Amino acid sequence: MYGFINSCLQSLVLEKFGEETWKKLSSLPGVQETFMTYTVYDDILTLSLVTEACSLLDVPSEVLLKLFGEHFFVFCKNAGYDTMLQTLGGNLVEFIENLDALHSYLALSYQEMNAPSFRVEMTDDGKMLLHYYSDRKGLHHIVPGIMEAVGRDLFHSTVTLVVLNQSEEDERTGKKEHVVFLVKQTKQTSESTEQRGDSEHKQEEFFRIMKDKCASLTGKMRGWDLLRAIVSTANGSSLQCTFTPYYPEKLWMEEKAFCNAFPFHIIFDENLKVKQTGVNIQKFVPDLQKTDATLDKFFLIVHPQVTFTIESIRKFINSQFVLKNCKDKHSTLKLRGQMLWMDSLGCMLYLCSPKLRNLQELQDVGLHLADLAQHDVTRDLVLLNQQRLAEMELTNQLERKKEELRVLSRHLEAEKEKTEALLYAMLPRHVANQLKDGQSVEAGEFEVCTILFSDVVTFTNICAACEPIHIVHMLNSMYSRFDRLTSVHDVYKVETIGDAYMVVGGVPIPTQSHARRVGNFALGMRIAAREVTNPVTGRPIQIRVGLHTGPVLAGVVGEKMPRYCLFGDTVNTASRMESHGVPDHIHLSASTYSELKDAGFNIQERGQIKVKGKGQMTTYFLLENLLLSEDSIMGKDCGHACIYEEDMHDQCNRDASREPDIRSVHSAGSAHIHRVTPFAWDISDPYETKKKNSSPENTHDSRLCLLL
Repeated sequence: MYGFINSCLQSLVLEKFGEETWKKLSSLPGVQETFMTYTVYDDILTLSLVTEACSLLDVPSEVLLKLFGEHFFVFCKNAGYDTMLQTLGGNLVEFIENLDALHSYLALSYQEMNAPSFRVEMTDDGKMLLHYYSDRKGLHHIVPGIMEAVGRDLFHSTVTLVVLNQSEEDERTGKKEHVVFLVKQTKQTSESTEQRGDSEHKQEEFFRIMKDKCASLTGKMRGWDLLRAIVSTANGSSLQCTFTPYYPEKLWMEEKAFCNAFPFHIIFDENLKVKQTGVNIQKFVPDLQKTDATLDKFFLIVHPQVTFTIESIRKFINSQFVLKNCKDKHSTLKLRGQMLWMDSLGCMLYLCSPKLRNLQELQDVGLHLADLAQHDVTRDLVLLNQQRLAEMELTNQLERKKEELRVLSRHLEAEKEKTEALLYAMLPRHVANQLKDGQSVEAGEFEVCTILFSDVVTFTNICAACEPIHIVHMLNSMYSRFDRLTSVHDVYKVETIGDAYMVVGGVPIPTQSHARRVGNFALGMRIAAREVTNPVTGRPIQIRVGLHTGPVLAGVVGEKMPRYCLFGDTVNTASRMESHGVPDHIHLSASTYSELKDAGFNIQERGQIKVKGKGQMTTYFLLENLLLSEDSIMGKDCGHACIYEEDMHDQCNRDASREPDIRSVHSAGSAHIHRVTPFAWDISDPYETKKKNSSPENTHDSRLCLLL
């Protein structure tokens, strides 16, 4: 059964018996807090839920199942199937006879649905019998609940069902249970004043039409003929429809036109011998036209699951028949349509069309839309269902993601270790420990550090050309590689916003090799980016990287979601190096170049460029590290921990318990921090424009910036 059934059972228990009862039931193996609509669950799970609920509530199974049937009808209406149910039939008989057709339609979406089947039989004495067929034994008590709710809600009548016979199936193949119900339907007697007025008006209209009919027939008919004509006029629904079909004496249609207009039809006699077929039946099953060919040699009846005889077919003549081609093992052609018995010819007409769910099945069968008749709604159904299946898949993915998030949320609340790890990922460890202990974290000044910014080239175009989930996967793959490199080179990841990635070396722990660490990290970023695929082009992505070296202020900002932020013009200049960079290049300022020029790096001078807000600047490109291999830079070499050996020597000379060597900003300097101009991400063109607010006066005077 699909999760829709289990969700209905869960809704019934919560609504009728309370949340505590469901909590006890949810302790059963395999029971989830939320069932996914389009996921298939084992029947054993549903049956065990019913059995356990009966045991907990101390009620017989037939009582609970009948209650479930009533609730299931309401649940389907609330799920959006109300209009579909209301238009299924004009009375209870038509409603029941079209239930199989509804299940056939729903099978387009719920492909593995194994629904029960229904058939109405009218006895000679006017009684209505409902035949119920199912593969699942013991669930027939649901049917009275459903039918009573249908009669009460849709047809304003009281419906009662009594089991007449319950036996193993002997009419059909494949179904295990056959239950026959005697159906009694009585109209509800309670009428409002308005309804009584309508009834009286209809009676007056009835007598008026009878009088006019009698006057028109006087002189033309007499005796019993006159009486029959008047009574026949009264047949119908209170004389609201006196339509009598007219059949021509001669069928004004050529044989050729009929076979072309209905390309998928088969006519066969009582011995199943094929007499006539449509043009496309001849095309896809050519041997069917051979002499003495019988239909059961070429097709199997998939639904309803009856034996392939005229007697069985006529018994289920109101059902929708699905036939499958069994002659050609490589063909998956299925036909779906209506059987019509032609008594004068002693033949059966099977008017059908291919049974298809989507365009892929259309291709698998070898058909094209042009093979379907213009009047055949299968054309529209295939196209509409293609979109519906895509929406269902998305809904299923969202339900799965929702369930995954629920489980993760529960685990995160229970595991303190993961919470602390998340805190250390947001803040430096010594800062996080101070905040956990309730201590205030003073801002500190770092005389020199190296800041890196990077972004993805043409990221805006990538976002516009593919699905958001692909962007998430691309960024996650890229950032995971970058995060690993921060541990390799011991640099601090400050922030990621969209495709922008910011790293600093020398903060919060000062180090003499800050520029070399960030330079090697930048080279590693460029290598790692080549392993990430652009979801639009299928090629490796390209990044821009910018580096600048200078002084900064650093401190924790905010109480809710505190961040370790950097203040200073160094941040702004590093961002300008990135925005004025070249794809797949590492752009250096002059200060960073002076730190790296004697450290074994291959650096190329770019020359002077005009930088927004900075004027003319001499910049450089970092090409490679001449002293280290790519494996060492990426941390794949087992000896990568000794890359910065001199820093390890300096660290050994320090007191292990000493806090990072920074100069605290005391109250005398606090006022200076309050005058800092916040830094905002610049999404405008990096070069000069004609906008009024882009004048040099507005950009050159910025002294301190804040990274949000």
